[in-house]
Formats: sequence, C-alpha cells, structure tokens
Amino acid sequence: MHRSAKRLASYLACAAVPVMLVAGCSDDSGKDSGGDSASKSASPSSSPKVAPGKFKKLPDPCKALTKDRVKKMLPAVKDESGEEGKSSDTSAHGTCTWSSEERQGKGGINGTQFRWLAVNLQRYDSDPALGSGDKRATGFYNKQVDAAKGTKDAKNVKSEPAKGIGDQATTVTYDLKKDGNDFKNQTVVARTANAVVTINFNGAGLAGAKAPDGKEMLADAQEAAKQAVNEISQANK
Repeated sequence: MHRSAKRLASYLACAAVPVMLVAGCSDDSGKDSGGDSASKSASPSSSPKVAPGKFKKLPDPCKALTKDRVKKMLPAVKDESGEEGKSSDTSAHGTCTWSSEERQGKGGINGTQFRWLAVNLQRYDSDPALGSGDKRATGFYNKQVDAAKGTKDAKNVKSEPAKGIGDQATTVTYDLKKDGNDFKNQTVVARTANAVVTINFNGAGLAGAKAPDGKEMLADAQEAAKQAVNEISQANK
C-alpha cells in the first residue's frame, strides 16, 4: 500500500507540470517515462514562436481616403478633413467619419439627401500567447462581418465576398428604417495581412427626397476600402 501511494503521488506530480515537460517525469521505480533523449530535449523556457506582423503602424484614418473620394461619396460634405475618433494607440486603431446633407431643388423643396461615411482601421501585433498578427486580424475581420450581418432591425441583409480588396474582403448590405426614413447601408470589411479596414457608408432620402441607389453606394464603398488598404501599405514603406 505504501509503495502504491508513493507511485500515485509521483504520477499526480507529473500531470501537474506543463505538457511539454511531461516527457521528463519518471515513476518511483526509477524508469524514465519518456526516455533520456526526450528529457534532454524538453526545456522549461521554450515557447511557441510566431512570425512578426507585416504592418507596424496605421495611416491617419482621416487621410486613408482622398478628398476626391470623400467628395464623390458625400457631395455636400460638411468637412472634407473628417472627424477623427479618439484612440489610446493610433498605431493600432483609428477611425474617421464624415457626413453630408444635400438639399434637393431650389430651397430644398424636394427634400434632402443624407450620407454618412466611416472608416475604421485596426492592426494587430503577433503574440506568442494569442497567435500571429494575421490570425488575430482574421478573428477581428470575422467579428466585423458578423456584427454587420447582425445589425438590429436590418432588412434584406445580403453578404458576399469581394475580390481585389486586400487578402480577403466581404460586403454586407441591408436596409434600415430610422426615424421614419429608409436608409441604405453598405459595409465593406477587408483584411490585409495583420490589419483590417471597415468601411460603413449609409444614406437616405429625407423629407420626400428619392432613396439613394444602393448599388452605386456599394461600388463607392468598395473603392473606399481599396484606397484605405493601399494607404496602410504606403504608411509602412
């Protein structure tokens, strides 16, 4: 009984150490359970290594799109420079938004065309405990797509892969009624290596104005995503 208890205690102690060290444990008979070579190769200081992320910084989010691109998407934009969101680490995260209200007809008697545009940039470093920067960015990319598809009260939700934008990209479109107005929403999420770009572009015809063309808006949002992806590359040259 004494010898059995001693052997059980030895096994329990072996099970409590990290997996990579299990090969070095031995029972009370003096026999090594993993062999001498396995014991010598195991090292408490060894840790998984991951390749460093391709991109080390992000561009100014409000300069991720050219002023011409902004003006095309928002003809009556209030401020071409955009409004930058707060960030505790601009090398890892940045946002910028623009809005436009264009009155239709003389004195706006035919209503107003409203547009809102947002650029979100997110970058991830590689981390031995969390994975490569690309893997972490892919996780965030998937969450952004799912968030867009899961927008509360969204109607006619459609999601499709988009080609030619970074390493992978997805478009999500849907309709949303807000304050009695019908909004067309276009979201483009793109990943380029360890960085993710999210473009949110929505608009509505207010006070009787004609509803915007969703297909045209989506095409513009995709061009914006391409620009932002390119700016990330340029910022790291």
